[in-house]
Amino acid sequence: MEMQPRSYDKILQLIKKGVDIPNPLAIDIGDEVDINRISAKDVKIYPGCRIYGNQTVISAGCRIGYEAPATIDNCQLGPKVELKGGYFTGSVFLEKSNMGSGAQVREGCILEEEANGAHCVGLKQTILFPFVTLGSLINFCDCLMAGGTSRRDHSEVGSSYIHFNFTPDGDKTTPSLIGDVPRGVMLNQPAIFLGGQGGIVGPLRIGFGNVVAADSVLRNDIPEDGRLIVAKKHAEKIIPLRLRAYPNIRRIVENNIIYLANLMALEEWYHHVRRPFFDSQEFGPLIYSGLLEKLRLAKQERLKRLHALAEKADASTEGLDKTPETAGRNEFFQRFVEIEQLFAQYSADKKVEKWQVAFLSAYDKTQKNTDAGYLATIQHLPPDVSAKGTKWLQKLVDTYCKMTRDAVPKLRLFEQMGLNSINEEE
Repeated sequence: MEMQPRSYDKILQLIKKGVDIPNPLAIDIGDEVDINRISAKDVKIYPGCRIYGNQTVISAGCRIGYEAPATIDNCQLGPKVELKGGYFTGSVFLEKSNMGSGAQVREGCILEEEANGAHCVGLKQTILFPFVTLGSLINFCDCLMAGGTSRRDHSEVGSSYIHFNFTPDGDKTTPSLIGDVPRGVMLNQPAIFLGGQGGIVGPLRIGFGNVVAADSVLRNDIPEDGRLIVAKKHAEKIIPLRLRAYPNIRRIVENNIIYLANLMALEEWYHHVRRPFFDSQEFGPLIYSGLLEKLRLAKQERLKRLHALAEKADASTEGLDKTPETAGRNEFFQRFVEIEQLFAQYSADKKVEKWQVAFLSAYDKTQKNTDAGYLATIQHLPPDVSAKGTKWLQKLVDTYCKMTRDAVPKLRLFEQMGLNSINEEE
């Protein structure tokens, strides 16, 4: 009796259109997969692979499952992406990004151009800017990382690194910002190096050009740039444990709001700068839609986790005397709907719009070679134009921080951080 795979007809159609499938009997393609979203140009699917999801897009030059079996479920792959083995779901991979075998990339991830990871890397709700490189045996969920100017000058995370994103209280209000969006998108910032066998206890912020020594676990923000950081070890101690005390709640909320504001800035950057580059690319509009969807999911995830924290922090004040601290926690919970509404849609003041217009006007004047790709275009922007773009996006971040502060004044957000968000100067 002749044996045929369940997805025999789709596999046959893919082969006829030019997809290289060395062993058709050894792959599975879901009934819901639209083969018109799989390019006929130089795509190779190795034995043991599974392709699922009606939103899956596979662009020209992709290689899937070369090192080990790979499962792709509702991912959007740009040109020349290599997913060498593992499980990939609900994420976007832009041109020449790649992951080694044993990877587990779960929903909400964006790997921009040439971002990559070695074997056994776990990601979820993670955004990697161009060139960012992850070593092996890494868990790097719930963070955004930028920095570096090329494949030779890239931000890197050493092997056996962990982003600690879950607390004993059961909280995941732990997103870490390694670099930032306003400067990071310009692809002109010094690389960040996180030494192996180390970790970050989120939520945490790190500036550009910082080098963290191997075996260091970071627990405090280092917003300054260009530092060598060697974290000290904890002294041994045994003390009473009080769960849900939240002694650093202000800092936790501040870092979450800054992270959300950076997501808003990234969305505006995609809309005004990135979008035209997708219009001329095969499946470009589908990939662009995937990017926006992942940003929407990222904001949704962060607000959900922040709301859970607000609820717990409010409950933890029951029976306590009303102090400025408890009043701030109560207000944070009671007015959380206002915070959600702030991030529900784009909102900016005239100062932000002024800088947006200034940058986009200067940016348009630099576009002489319309065939240049995204990376080359951004890398060749004159410094004064890049500075205008950073100013625009930073003003946008600051505006969201200020609006959040004004929504919950009793929590006294951003008082000690020296952010531009509390500086009303032009």
